[in-house]
Amino acid sequence: METTAIQSVKLVIVSATGLSKDALHIYVGIAIFLVARLAFRKYANMFLPVAVVVVAACIGELLDMRDDINSLGYWRWAASLHDVVNTAFWPFVLSIFMRSTLPSSSN
Repeated sequence: METTAIQSVKLVIVSATGLSKDALHIYVGIAIFLVARLAFRKYANMFLPVAVVVVAACIGELLDMRDDINSLGYWRWAASLHDVVNTAFWPFVLSIFMRSTLPSSSN
């Protein structure tokens, strides 16, 4: 089984940070969420930042799916689903929390 460039980059990041792949999914999800909230300030109280996280996670899993099919001959869809949920869980929770506790800025 040959390691692709994408998987090699992931392994370098895991090695450099000392974090597990699951932990990295959580951190990446929160980082994307915060950047999306800043980028879409007008729509920050909507679920657009969470949607950006889900789309980014799905793109990453599409790349993993391609690598799985090329190297293993099948897609590990349960692992991909786990990664998408892991990436989007805390941004979703934070979004709900922020919607319910922060005052709306409808000026």
